[in-house]
Amino acid sequence: MPVRQPIVCVLGHIDTGKTLLLDKIRKTSVQAREAGGITQHIGASFFPVDTLKQICGSLLSRVKGEIEIPGLLVIDTPGHEAFANLRKRGGSVADIAILLIDVLRGFEAQTRECLEILKTRKTPFLVAANKIDRVPGWNSYPDAPFLKTYKMQGRYVKRDLDEKLYGIIGTFSRLGFSADRFDRIKDFTKTVAVVPVSAKTGEGVTELIMVLIGLTQQYLEKRLQTTKGPAKGTVLEVKEEPGLGLTLNTIIYDGTLQKDDLIVVGGKEKPITTRIRAILVPKPLDEIRDPRDRFSSVDAVSAAAGVKIVAPDTEGALAGAPLYAVMRGEDAERYAKMVSEEIERIRIATDIDGVVLKADTLGSLEAIAESLKHNGVPVRLADVGDVSKRDITEATVVKEHEPLYSVVLAFNVKVLPDAAEEANIRNISLFSEKIIYRLIDSYVQWLRTQREAKLEQEFERLVKPGKIRIMEGYVFRRAKPAIVGVEILAGKIKTKYILTRAEDGREVGEIQQIQEKGKALPEAGQGMQVAMSIDKPMVGRHIFEKDVLYVKLPEHHAKALLTTFSDRLTMKEQEALTEYVNMMKKKMPFWAA
Repeated sequence: MPVRQPIVCVLGHIDTGKTLLLDKIRKTSVQAREAGGITQHIGASFFPVDTLKQICGSLLSRVKGEIEIPGLLVIDTPGHEAFANLRKRGGSVADIAILLIDVLRGFEAQTRECLEILKTRKTPFLVAANKIDRVPGWNSYPDAPFLKTYKMQGRYVKRDLDEKLYGIIGTFSRLGFSADRFDRIKDFTKTVAVVPVSAKTGEGVTELIMVLIGLTQQYLEKRLQTTKGPAKGTVLEVKEEPGLGLTLNTIIYDGTLQKDDLIVVGGKEKPITTRIRAILVPKPLDEIRDPRDRFSSVDAVSAAAGVKIVAPDTEGALAGAPLYAVMRGEDAERYAKMVSEEIERIRIATDIDGVVLKADTLGSLEAIAESLKHNGVPVRLADVGDVSKRDITEATVVKEHEPLYSVVLAFNVKVLPDAAEEANIRNISLFSEKIIYRLIDSYVQWLRTQREAKLEQEFERLVKPGKIRIMEGYVFRRAKPAIVGVEILAGKIKTKYILTRAEDGREVGEIQQIQEKGKALPEAGQGMQVAMSIDKPMVGRHIFEKDVLYVKLPEHHAKALLTTFSDRLTMKEQEALTEYVNMMKKKMPFWAA
């Protein structure tokens, strides 16, 4: 079976140099134009085998390697929004990914998110540890292989880079991945390869491409085998083009797509069945005479390829949706059913208490829903499209049971005016972002803050443990009310708190006033010595000098303090709580159990 070129996607945190790396690979390829050059696909660049040989030339001869794949199809748009749309049932259209990490900053928020989505989609990846040229004291040798340029660095520079790489490798290890520098790996199936590079100077880029080719050839051979049948693809973007109308930018990952093919593609309301009018590919840059004449038409295209499909009635087609060419003589209905099932699996419509999620594409919808699940956030409704009044109504229903989930998360979509107005009236929080990780981050942060505030309120309402001792020689009044000097051994005492005697668990009365040096206080804490009036007891009959007294705790307060809030108590408060519970258990064995 023929082997197609692997589809490669570049992911990473903002500003790690994704676009620069793509440009560098392209530039290196353009310089190697006499060897075949690069052809621009829609949304992707194709690097033919001759170009790859040119880039990796010297290294290839050294490792006695042979390039067997026909080239690489690299997705032009970096980042995981694009990767999210490269989806297909049970995984990703991308065969392999390059995860960019800034070698100086190490792991960042989006790095973890990229890892999550790679894990969910089961996509193999290698790491480009970028910006080695920014390591203090680094001497750059443009376009040189990393191992060669590394040898020529000073001892301290090498040590500095090694430490930074160990930091990245260590983080991978904590996240459950085995990783190492590419030249130290024996088994690439078990260990993530880290290739130090500079997208700016081109250092290490040859090894990056070399490792990429090696990995795809060695481990993805089966996946890269193509069938001769009709095309299977994924819509990367739905785009309005002057003079063409609505077009579908599509990545074809299997089979052959032909002009006049009947295709079925996922739509907003239902699957769309239409016939292809034209398959367009970009003209080489030096052939473009007029900006409106940027494409040339082809009769057929085989996987893997990025093409622009022109077809009627494609309104409502979804980015991230599957696209199937219907085999001649077959019923399009069968394909429509397949597409429907796949889309319904991503869309969520339940009656559980969860958030409402709206996104611009199926891919981002699926990726955000996965990420929310990973963060333990339930989803009530997930769909593609702008935020409407109905979405606010859904969130309002949730508000009655779980106010923290009565929110609408909007990714890269508009909030319709009537929806914004309704959200204002109903006091529904709207989170709107254009970057996936920021949307999830801002909501998860808000959720934590709200939960913390709620817990803090609950904690404040509880009677806290307190332990005091009546000081010897400090009885100011024996009764009505009894006024004594006390030392607070643990926790706090407040006016209106009821006290019990440690010796027999008997209730002795309520604190009426606390004073220090003649000044009334609302409360007194551990280590303080204060005068205190208690309404009921008589000193010498009910309480005595040197007596230890506890603050009386309602049983459900004690339970909450033992379970939910024990980490908010000091060691001394925890000890006082345990002593008080044990004292109560002598009278009632199952107290606070």
